Amino acid sequence: MEEVAEKARVLIEALPYIRMFYGKTVVIKYGGSAMIDPGLKEAVTKDIVLLKYIGINTVVVHGGGPEVSHMMDRLGKKPRFINGLRVTDQETMEIVEMVLAGRINKEIVALINKSGGKGVGLSGRDGNLIVARQRNSELGFVGDIKAVNPDILHVLSREGFIPIIAPIASDEEGRPYNINADHVAGHIAAALKADKLILLTDVEGVFADPDDKTTLLSLISAEDIRDIIHDGSVSGGMIPKLEACVSALEGGVSRAHIIDGRVVHSLLLEIFTNEGIGTMVVKGQL
Repeated sequence: MEEVAEKARVLIEALPYIRMFYGKTVVIKYGGSAMIDPGLKEAVTKDIVLLKYIGINTVVVHGGGPEVSHMMDRLGKKPRFINGLRVTDQETMEIVEMVLAGRINKEIVALINKSGGKGVGLSGRDGNLIVARQRNSELGFVGDIKAVNPDILHVLSREGFIPIIAPIASDEEGRPYNINADHVAGHIAAALKADKLILLTDVEGVFADPDDKTTLLSLISAEDIRDIIHDGSVSGGMIPKLEACVSALEGGVSRAHIIDGRVVHSLLLEIFTNEGIGTMVVKGQL
């Protein structure tokens, strides 16, 4: 009976959050170990389906950089990076699109459908969802986001589907570009005026001192994020994640979260518990 009572307590604790987020939109950036470990993949996709069933409009943006590099190695093409961004010539762009919009995207859709959801795979090229522009000639087919046209996402969500988006877009001439998935998630969240942007990562969140794991920040402002990016307190893959949080908040998103995707059911723990996990980012000063 104690076990049954505990299950009931958990449901009661979740009730205010279910009521709060019913009908709202949550954009999830899906990446890191949660895309590789079979147990985590199953848990994340079940969490996403559960969110949809209880009335939350869920949109997923996924990464897949390591898988792209692995495929390049298999094809005898050495990956090359400048400031953390993949140098993308035409042949590399073909590989990127094949892996991200093909194999990875369809695998996630299949897992969503297996768990009882209605996943639909997209890239930024579908329905003119994302219009890109070239970042610079040195990086090749690496793009920045010029505009987001979320009409197709509104239609799919309204009809009960879960959009799964690969971070590839076209420019106005139809040329494809590889875009950082964190940036895509931030801009998609802003375009949808989402209530939450949640970034699944392989770290617990943002630390005041990256070398001291006791300094995890449960709450940080967008202004403070600008400061720590500027002073070099964070580096590497954390920078686009923080930039995505800022762009989402500036675009009207209520809150952004950086959470540890290695924790089973981390999405549910963040949304439906009093404590939450990871780091929440809010607009303005604290």
